[in-house]
Amino acid sequence: MNKETLILVFSCLGIAQAIFICCYLMTLKKGNKTANVLLALMLLGLTIRIGKSILNVYLDLAPWQRNLGIAGILMVGPSLWFYGKALLKKAKLYNKNYLLHLSPFIGFVVFCSIIPNDGSAIGYGIYIGVFVHLAIYIWLSAILVLRHKEIVQFQLFKWYRDLIIGAALICLFYVGNVAGLIPSYIGGALFFSFLIYTFSFLLLQRHDFSLEKYRGSHMNRAASKKLVQSLKDLFEREETFLDSTITLSSIAKKAGSAPRDVSRAINENEKRNFSEFVNHYRIRKAKVLLVDADYHNEKIATVAYDCGFGNVTSFNLAFKAETQMTPSQYRVRYVVA
Repeated sequence: MNKETLILVFSCLGIAQAIFICCYLMTLKKGNKTANVLLALMLLGLTIRIGKSILNVYLDLAPWQRNLGIAGILMVGPSLWFYGKALLKKAKLYNKNYLLHLSPFIGFVVFCSIIPNDGSAIGYGIYIGVFVHLAIYIWLSAILVLRHKEIVQFQLFKWYRDLIIGAALICLFYVGNVAGLIPSYIGGALFFSFLIYTFSFLLLQRHDFSLEKYRGSHMNRAASKKLVQSLKDLFEREETFLDSTITLSSIAKKAGSAPRDVSRAINENEKRNFSEFVNHYRIRKAKVLLVDADYHNEKIATVAYDCGFGNVTSFNLAFKAETQMTPSQYRVRYVVA
């Protein structure tokens, strides 16, 4: 199998996978249905455009057929922007305004047979105009996500931000190709396929692109930061981590918050789970005790229990994971004789 065949197979599989995701999102019952449909339409627009790229390499398409493929881009921008509104602002009604913003796409489809696509200056100008249209909506989407950065769930912010970046990279690829900066025309289809496989991985792993992980929690980013700071203050002030029976529920109760919110706040702000967060404080305490003169003759097990660990094995594993040394090695290296 030669290189061209491999590229064709990989690109076609990406298109097939994208169509599957579109159908899945269109029929998804849970979550934000408006957002799901808009995301499906955005992916459909990209699929139409990328499909045209694949066919144009291997088949001799007529100008009107190429125009239908280009029209897909005119669906991407509005869908991306309205998807952001539905996702971040929880907007429910979008039909009238959305259709108005889709008018360039509808017009391009209706007049595909008379729009120049023959390599002329006018044809290139229209082609660039299509991507300028997408760039404007990417810019609007970027403004939207930045304005909501501190007031929406971090997972939603991160997801939409990455989606904008993906759309922007595809836009830049094709503009770069027209400008002669990127020679590989089919490369856009390969990059799109890579993105689709990434989406598919998230879909199969969590069934909903990680957007429902904290469903039912209305805590925004500012509240998340405030909660994790209160947890840190609690650990510093009361040293609750020294209790070997500590649980997520018990700490959430002390913090006056729900366990789900505590878990989320730690995950978002500290990039750790609850156990790792607690162990971090225990290990920090253990470092002090291991070099403390009063503990020079104490066994490692004593240090482990005094720092809140239930057994020596878990202490050793956690300590080495954070410091790349065993407690004994740490003591030998840093103890003051």
